[in-house]
Amino acid sequence: MTAFFNHVNFEFRSGVRNKSLLLLNYLFPLGFYLMGSALLTGVNPTFRETLIPAMVFFTIISSTLLGLPEPIVSSRESGIYRSYKIHGIPKLSILLIPVLTTILHTTIVAIVIVVTAPILFNAVLPANGLSFALGYLLMAFASAGLGLLIGVVAPNGRATILLGQVVFLPSMMIGGLMFPAHLLPATLGKIALLLPSNYALNVVNGWSANGALTFNVYGSVAVLFAGGALALGLALYLFNWDSQNKTNRNPALALFVLVPFVIGVLLSLA
Repeated sequence: MTAFFNHVNFEFRSGVRNKSLLLLNYLFPLGFYLMGSALLTGVNPTFRETLIPAMVFFTIISSTLLGLPEPIVSSRESGIYRSYKIHGIPKLSILLIPVLTTILHTTIVAIVIVVTAPILFNAVLPANGLSFALGYLLMAFASAGLGLLIGVVAPNGRATILLGQVVFLPSMMIGGLMFPAHLLPATLGKIALLLPSNYALNVVNGWSANGALTFNVYGSVAVLFAGGALALGLALYLFNWDSQNKTNRNPALALFVLVPFVIGVLLSLA
């Protein structure tokens, strides 16, 4: 257990010392929070009501989808994981530690946003703190699972960027972060249910008065939890210790991570 926490401490410090991770974990989300909030509240004053969850969830997808996968690929390619295997470190620990440290980084940034947004932008605090905390944890779990899976199946660092953008960009445009998802055209609204951010915002709004929903709040909780758990399970199954000793498992199996989200879309059509 001591070795595990020492490893967590090392990975956490690496997230601050590594310039790329420092950018994606702190500088990019905080910079976007400051500039994006000033712009969006100026154009649309009602954005103040959703600013805090939107910017917190933006921080999550920035850190998990863009920042988390690349170090996993780098460690695999450089033989670090092979040395871990030799010393008997289980792959579950190897995969959980970057997830935990990434969520710790996002939590620090989230606290900064929650504290400063009402002061700087007159943002409205979430009406239900417990639903906001639950939405945050589920969003972090599901997104970190996706980021972890991308790192496991991506053949190189460039591929992690492309795969991460597949979820990151749609989340920005139709995931409910920049404007309410319930205002989307019907077809785009259904496609948006493939994105974790949409469900997370449902959790935040679900137990708040006048909260706008695009999917049942309890169903949103189930989809996010199932998506995160399935992503973690697939990452464990598809994990390779190094680039030389690959398993025969088809990385296309990672697409099964979409199953809970596809079920959400089908249920919304029923």
